[in-house]
Amino acid sequence: MSDNRVAIVTGAARGIGAATAVRLGREGFAVAVCDLDEAACAGTVEQIGGDGGKAIAVGVDVSDAAQVSAAVARVAAELGPPVVLVNNAGVTRDNLLFKMTDDDWDTVMAVHLRGSFLMSRAAQEHMTKAGWGRIVNLSSVSALGNRGQVNYSAAKAGLQGFTKTLAIELGKFGVTANAIAPGFIATEMTAATAARVGVEWEDFKAAAAKEIPVRRVGVPEDIAGTVAFLVSDDASFVSGQVIYVAGGPRA
Repeated sequence: MSDNRVAIVTGAARGIGAATAVRLGREGFAVAVCDLDEAACAGTVEQIGGDGGKAIAVGVDVSDAAQVSAAVARVAAELGPPVVLVNNAGVTRDNLLFKMTDDDWDTVMAVHLRGSFLMSRAAQEHMTKAGWGRIVNLSSVSALGNRGQVNYSAAKAGLQGFTKTLAIELGKFGVTANAIAPGFIATEMTAATAARVGVEWEDFKAAAAKEIPVRRVGVPEDIAGTVAFLVSDDASFVSGQVIYVAGGPRA
């Protein structure tokens, strides 16, 4: 493990990002809690502090190159050079292909793919200098195809190829890159999906659980635990992998 234990988590105001930031705080990392709305990060920062950890809130639009450069520079100045990056920021703009607008497509691509590219490009400079680093990208089972998500599925599949190429390019510098593809995780985002299709949240979760081999839906902590492993020294020989954390072969 690098002596310099600073991690950046994007989309960390809530859901999987928040759970991941809190878990990394418990693992001894100083955490930059990043989200579009800096004020929304306060709860996550407070929780990390309550656990005895160190964290700062950083507002950043990950699709904006200037904001990304400024955010990573701020993290390096206030916490130290980051050696862990979790690209979790994401949005959905679900619709069937014939109804999907140009903006629906562009927004999802900008946040997931461009955002992960910009954040990784900025952070890798610190990792390669340190000779140690970890990049974890959040893909999804939707990468395998999901009705109404042609944009999201394409972005999440793209992140898998992106991850594998990062692993090839950065490995010689002591930097690993892996992707996690969550299945059904109970978050505000999935609750919003239930509302959009007109199904009660508890019914939505129960129906999903019936289709998952372990017979439950996932929680953000399931993903956070996998991230904690991937950024550890125990995972130093794991790179370029896509791990489906979905309660079965896929969900």
